[in-house]
Amino acid sequence: MTAPEPAPPTAATPTVLVLDADPPPRLGRLTGRARIEHADEVTLAERLPHADVLLVWDFTSHAVREAWPGEGPRPRWVHTASAGVDHLMCPELADSGTVVTNARGIFDRPIAEYVAALVLAMAKDLPRTWELQRERTWRHRESQQVAGTRACVVGAGPIGRAIAHSLGALGVTTALVGRTPRTGVHGPDDLDRLLAHADWVIAAAPLTERTRGMFDARRFGTMQPSARFVNVGRGQLVVQDALVDALRRRWIAGAALDVFEHEPLTPDSPLWDVPGLIVSPHMSGDTVGWRDELGAQFVELYDDWAAGRPLRNVVDKKRGYVPGH
Repeated sequence: MTAPEPAPPTAATPTVLVLDADPPPRLGRLTGRARIEHADEVTLAERLPHADVLLVWDFTSHAVREAWPGEGPRPRWVHTASAGVDHLMCPELADSGTVVTNARGIFDRPIAEYVAALVLAMAKDLPRTWELQRERTWRHRESQQVAGTRACVVGAGPIGRAIAHSLGALGVTTALVGRTPRTGVHGPDDLDRLLAHADWVIAAAPLTERTRGMFDARRFGTMQPSARFVNVGRGQLVVQDALVDALRRRWIAGAALDVFEHEPLTPDSPLWDVPGLIVSPHMSGDTVGWRDELGAQFVELYDDWAAGRPLRNVVDKKRGYVPGH
């Protein structure tokens, strides 16, 4: 698919509106080249008509999806400092001529490393080792060898491919599942067959109408009792009650979640106490300096936009992600 040409900036200094989060992005390189304005969830709707570009720095907010259908002009380009775009996409934005880009390329390796760490932690029973250490209990156990196991990675974009590469370095045979079958990638019709033979099931797919709730009771029942499930994609990929039930019934051996349907988890969430479940606070892609990388990526994209060059990381607004090559 050919990326749409960005609309050329006007002769006046373009206005970049930032949907803020703390800490704010470092945009000093745009001094004199753009007028930087800021908005929060309350003021976004009234400021949208006056912006040429919208930087969604607060990628946990749904404010764009709620404010976009309002009256007045809309920015010609929206960039989100995240891989997923489900938090901002609405029918009015999808049907508009506005170009949407994402932070593709920033999170691939960090998330792949995080998944590899979770696989090793579960295979080597590290959570139980730490518990026993706190109890001052010496209990010898046997652990699982990772090399020679099989993984099914659902999501064949850059993050999914990076996960497959990292797991391959550990000796794990990995099958990638994408929206459509192609060389090196299985299609959705192969998913159940692959799940039935996988030791590790990794969810790294974007959230779309086709993927919402795809890991349900039937899918968890398809997996081996020794299988472990990891979600680093979107919380809504998983039917949460079905996963909890599968763990409690021991349909699967364990799971690790870094994303959730509702974030942050409240202290009274039942997920904290589910046996065999590792909970982490949506941090798999966040390594030291990640915000600076996101800011630098936006400035590079702005350079292209201001010069009238085609933008990278253009999202197919109907599909909800950047199409593969």
